[in-house]
Formats: sequence, C-alpha cells, structure tokens
Amino acid sequence: MAKAKTLQTGHVGVNVTDLDRSLAFYRAVFDFEVVAEGKEDDRRWAFLGRDNRMLVALWQQSAGSFPTDRPGLHHLSFQVETIDEVRATEQVLRQLGAEFDYDGVVPHGENGTSGGIFFTDPDGIRLEIYAPTGADPADAPTPGAPTCGFF
Repeated sequence: MAKAKTLQTGHVGVNVTDLDRSLAFYRAVFDFEVVAEGKEDDRRWAFLGRDNRMLVALWQQSAGSFPTDRPGLHHLSFQVETIDEVRATEQVLRQLGAEFDYDGVVPHGENGTSGGIFFTDPDGIRLEIYAPTGADPADAPTPGAPTCGFF
C-alpha cells in the first residue's frame, strides 16, 4: 500500500543572494504574484505563485553563485502549453540580459518535438521553460544526451 495515494510537487525553495533582484527577475519571467513576503532585515523571503497556488519560495540566505559541481538542485523546469509561449518568454529573458545555455528553442533529444529554452537566473540557478510539442525536430545540442542535462 502506498503511503500517499496522490503525490505532486508542492513548491521549490531557492536560496538567493538578493531578494529584490530575484523577485524582479522571477516576476518578469514567470508572471508570478507575491503570495507572501518576509521583510525583516535578517529574514527576507518571498512566496511566489499563480492563482493562489505557491510554486516557488525565494530565501535571501546565501552568498556567491550557484555551484553546479556540487550535489543538490540540478535545474528547475516549468512546462507551458505552446512553443509560442516559450518564445515569448525567451524575448523577455533577452531583454533582461539572461544567460542561455543553448541558442534559442532546442529539442529535448535528437529529432524530438518537445523542447524549450535553458537559462540561468541572476544567481546562476539553471532554469528551463518548455512545451511538450511544437519544437522543430532537429539535432539536439548534445547528441545522445537529454538537453535538460545542461551538458
């Protein structure tokens, strides 16, 4: 017997170095609303979501940049319905000066039709926005490996 009959991801907590900067980024890119916020100097945080559902919690309690060579979060991925939504988000990210791991929309695998964009937030946390269909079948950036591996 399963301990939990239904299970889904609730929210993801992310450590950031500058809450104001990260709030601006995540709200511009994902159209998140601030569900709740802690503003005490030594305890700054924000719960972000949509339609009264919290999706991401930002915690200002770190320094430096995200170390991709250590155990922990690999990347955070968000699914949208269409490639047009992915491309619209890509334009916002380009205006914000975000860093991309691959150029433009890329398939998840060789000749796949699911795909998206792969980029980092201001603290170097790897993010993905993808659609399940609509990516042009093409060679993946890294043959034989999933694009979302950020290889």
